[in-house]
Formats: sequence, structure tokens, C-alpha cells
Amino acid sequence: MRSIILACLGAVCVFGSNAQTTLAEIQETPEKAGGVYYAYPVPECSRQTEAPDGYQPFYISHYGRHGSRYLISDRDYSDIMDKLHRADSAAALTSLGIDVMHRLDSVWLEARGRGGELTPLGHRQHHGIAGRMICNFPEVFPDNAVVTAASTPVMRCAHSMFAFIEGLKEQNPRLDIPRESSVRNLYYLNYHSPESEPYSSDKGEWYKDYVLFKKNKTNPDRLMASLFSDMNYLENEVDASEMMTALYWLAVDMQNMETAVSFLDIFTPEELYDLWQIYNFSFYATNCSYPGAHGLHVANAANLVRDIIENADKYISDNVNGATLRFGHDGNIIPLAAFLHLENCYAEQSDPNLLAGEYANFKVSPMASNIQMVFYRDVKGDVLVKFLLNERETAIDIPTDTYPYYPWEEVRDVLDRRCVKAGR
Repeated sequence: MRSIILACLGAVCVFGSNAQTTLAEIQETPEKAGGVYYAYPVPECSRQTEAPDGYQPFYISHYGRHGSRYLISDRDYSDIMDKLHRADSAAALTSLGIDVMHRLDSVWLEARGRGGELTPLGHRQHHGIAGRMICNFPEVFPDNAVVTAASTPVMRCAHSMFAFIEGLKEQNPRLDIPRESSVRNLYYLNYHSPESEPYSSDKGEWYKDYVLFKKNKTNPDRLMASLFSDMNYLENEVDASEMMTALYWLAVDMQNMETAVSFLDIFTPEELYDLWQIYNFSFYATNCSYPGAHGLHVANAANLVRDIIENADKYISDNVNGATLRFGHDGNIIPLAAFLHLENCYAEQSDPNLLAGEYANFKVSPMASNIQMVFYRDVKGDVLVKFLLNERETAIDIPTDTYPYYPWEEVRDVLDRRCVKAGR
């Protein structure tokens, strides 16, 4: 516990309360340009806002995205390597291009065969989140606490769950935590309705705007000229925009790996900011409250919210302490945050040029992002709930006289109505 507390006290919180994301913010912290690839910024483990007199925490309802991972496929590394090595064989690379090629060769030593897997950092992230959870809310985890854990069957999610459980049991080895990683829970852990799927494909209203926006924001000439010395080779053998995009994903994911190599230096801050804006829009338009999706992406979280309500009701009625732990993906926590109307997680913006002023995916769903609903009760059985986004107290769109604490019955009624509206 001492090491957990010291880690908490020594951490620096990097989340802001303002949704506005500017070039200056990306200049200050280039890693944020990774969006959903942003490595989890450990928040300050400050004291929680004191609950109203007589209320004690007894239950936590949790949903967490898997931790830091490698790029989704080995080909995301090897395709760039092959292109650079072919160009090198043709004497078409600059000295920087050769340097980038050698850097990638060294990265390959760690990444090969691990596409899509959890990195060691991803393990540490969930281990640390669990340690801070039990540090902040020890009353939730007595020896007889009822704690359950479930993940999607994707291994990076299961490994995140295992790391989280390790973090809890290191502080209280007497906890009994059954866990499950199976297809049977996908209906709420990772649900995407057939009705919503066309709105996340190239048939959706968003796609034409995305293609034009991507074309305008992808300007590879400077970067390609810095890497390739033979312009004829570049023109005939390389898709410059595709190459820039591939290098961008490589660069922003390095923060999630162990290898001490960076590629952020090959981009200007303006290029990183523009590329981030492209994918901030695509993630928002295909997973969140983009108006052209008619609420269907957000409605995908309704099954999960039903599970949250039903489990909370059971813990309340059974008068027990514990936690429900769930592990999935960015495509689940983004609509959940929007469904709950967490602050800065819900926008209604169709214009990709304006979205950065209202929504930033790295503030909602970095690697290992998590939502915690912490329930409190008094001796009379009255229940309050507060919301933590990435371990920070946050607001929802329901009035309260005791922020960040909200009356559970009022929250429950609002969420129930939203589920009914979503057809769940």
C-alpha cells in the first residue's frame, strides 16, 4: 500500500476540464496527438471530495478500456519497414530516412509477433488503476466484498482484467474475484447494433466530410522530402499520403511500448495536430454523438447501462459491498461516456473543422481509460453516486446540490428513460 500511495502522491494529473484542444496543447504534449493511442496519464491521487455527512462508499460499477497495446497488426510495422528498405536499396533515402529505417528495425525487435497485444505498460496501467481504486475507496473492498470481473474475449482485454485483479489482490489477498472472458457477455460489453453499423461505414453521412477533411489535413510533401532523396522514386513507388498516415500511427503508438525510440520528431507540431484532427473526427463520427448517426452509436451503450442499473440495484437491495469490473474497447467506452453525458464527452457537431473546439478523444479514451461510478449510502439506506472519468471526478447533466454526488434514484430514472428511448 505504501508504494501505491507514494505513486499516487508523485503523479501529475494531465487531464483538463476544457474540451478545447489547440495546436499549443499538442505542441506542449505531442503524445496527445495519438488520440485513442495516448498512453494513460496517471492522475493525481488527491483526496476525494468529502461525501455528505453519514455517507460511506460501498459499491463501484466500472468499465475500463484495455491498456496500452502494440499497433493492431504486425503489418503496421513491416509494411513501412519494407518500403523503407526497398527505397534504401534504390539509394532513394536521405540520411534522416536511413535513420528512421534503422529506428524501425530496432522497434521491430520488440513488436514482431505482438500485433494487437497488450504491452507491459498496459499491464502496469491497470495494475495501478486498481491500486488507486482500493486506496481511495477501501470501504468498498472488505474481505467479504462481492467483486466480479468480465472482459471481452480479446486477449488484451483479458490481460487488462488479470492485471487489474492482481492490483486489487496485492492490497487485499483475501478478496475472491471470479472472472470471465467469453462471448456470452458481448451483448453488453461490446455491443454494436445492426442499425448503427451503416453509420460507421463509408455509407454513413460522415464519410464524405471525412474524405475531404482528410485530404485537406494530410500534407505529406515536407515529410516525404525529408525522408526521400529521389523524387522520381517517391512519385513512382510511394503513396505519400498513405506513407505519412502509416508513420503517424507508428509515431503516436511508440509511447505505449518499452523500446526507447521515438518518431514524433519527424513531424512538425502542425502536422501532428492536423492528423489528430482527422482521426478525432472519425472516432467521434463512428462511435459518439455525431448528429448524422441519429443517436444510434450512443444507443449502443444502452445494454451496458442496463447492466450497470441492474447490478447497482442488486448490490443496494442485498446490502453488500463490492465492485463490478468490466473490460472492453474504445468503441464501447466512448458511447458509454456519451450516454451518461459525462462532461466534455458529448457533443453535437457535424463540421470536422469545428470539432476540436468541442471534443477530444484523448481526453475521453486514452489507453486504459475507465469510468467508475462510486456508490455511497447512509444508515437510512439513501444512495448517492459520483462519476469518475479516468479517475477524476466529473459532472453529468443532472442538477445536484452536492456535486460531485448525485441522488442515485434521480440518476437511475434518467438512465432508465434513455435506455427505453434506445429501445432497450
